[in-house]
Amino acid sequence: MALIVHKYGGTSMGSTDRIKNVARRVAKWHDAGHQVVVVPSAMSGETNRLIALAKEIQNPPDPRELDMIASTGEQVSVGLLSMALQAIGKAAVSYAGWQVGIKTDSAFTKARIQSIDDKRVRADLDQNRIVIITGFQGVDENSNIATLGRGGSDTSAVAIAAALKADECLIYTDVDGVYTTDPRVVSEARRLKNITFEEMLEMASLGSKVLQTRSVEFAGNYRVPTRVLSSLTDPLMDLAEEAKSGTLISFEEDNMEQAVISGIAFNRDEAKITVMGVPDRPGVAYHILGPVADANIEVDMIIQNQSVEGKTDFTFTVSRNDYNKALQVLEDQKDELKFASLVGDAKVSKISVVGVGMRSHVGVASQMFRTLADESINIMMISTSEIKISVLIDEKYMELAVRALHKAFELEKE
Repeated sequence: MALIVHKYGGTSMGSTDRIKNVARRVAKWHDAGHQVVVVPSAMSGETNRLIALAKEIQNPPDPRELDMIASTGEQVSVGLLSMALQAIGKAAVSYAGWQVGIKTDSAFTKARIQSIDDKRVRADLDQNRIVIITGFQGVDENSNIATLGRGGSDTSAVAIAAALKADECLIYTDVDGVYTTDPRVVSEARRLKNITFEEMLEMASLGSKVLQTRSVEFAGNYRVPTRVLSSLTDPLMDLAEEAKSGTLISFEEDNMEQAVISGIAFNRDEAKITVMGVPDRPGVAYHILGPVADANIEVDMIIQNQSVEGKTDFTFTVSRNDYNKALQVLEDQKDELKFASLVGDAKVSKISVVGVGMRSHVGVASQMFRTLADESINIMMISTSEIKISVLIDEKYMELAVRALHKAFELEKE
């Protein structure tokens, strides 16, 4: 008997019929003798509806109150799923995150999980109950509900699996696994049977929407076996077949041979900011990025140009949603920073090639740059890690670049 955590996304919970299908699938795993914990998202579109309501009253909404509102979507989901399981004869119980001790910090709308108390859940599992817990939320030290940000149910599920030392965490989505790139952009994209945690973390952080970045961090740090698979298949399909479907996120040492490149990730949601003519003195990067970080804005790619006559240009990228906020933060610091001007571009995209095989193979960067040059695509910024190379380009060339790179690295082949 294994302890399995299931996570279902908003599409999987999108209607009462789909919730009934989820119940049938969960019951199948329970009937096979497994202990099951389920973490569902809000019904498809519900979180957006709740946020829109909040903005009609107050724009921008107060973060604490917004979390109070946004968290209700998952509470509806867990109640409905528990009822659906009870209707087919299964003992099930639902909980909000605060009821099972999911503790977070107080960064409303972007909270991070700090600890999980597993006693209540284990007691229910020992009574052969199916336990259903709200994703996306927890409670801070002052008993305020705090949400984990969009996609936070993935993080909740993996964190719960880690706390319970689950045998596996199954992430059910509206796709049947992780692909070499988005099949909507490249029709020849191929589903991967396996991908390492490092590669999945890079792809998630670089724009792949299959899993939230923090969920992959949790899974890797706590060595939680994680599988991405489809919830749109027959809920009563053979259990052995389902258990081997989708994409298994594993460790590099578990794979005898890795492809040089596993996938092409991209992110349309990028914006570039350049601080022009800032005095080149010790601490210039901190004085620019410190106030940006204090405003809870994440920075990605960074370039500082060579100093000319004591002045330098400093360029970095942020999420497009934070673009105007970041510009305002810097404008407010102009007297202290003494820069000449700010230049911004909110019509850029980032594209990355990812693969642990880069560690033992040369020529990946040159092939990537040659492929883009052949398509007359200009590179604005470059960043690298041990297993990825990212470039920033004009957003109008993004899909062309993805298709060209996918073909150049022959990712359509097994």
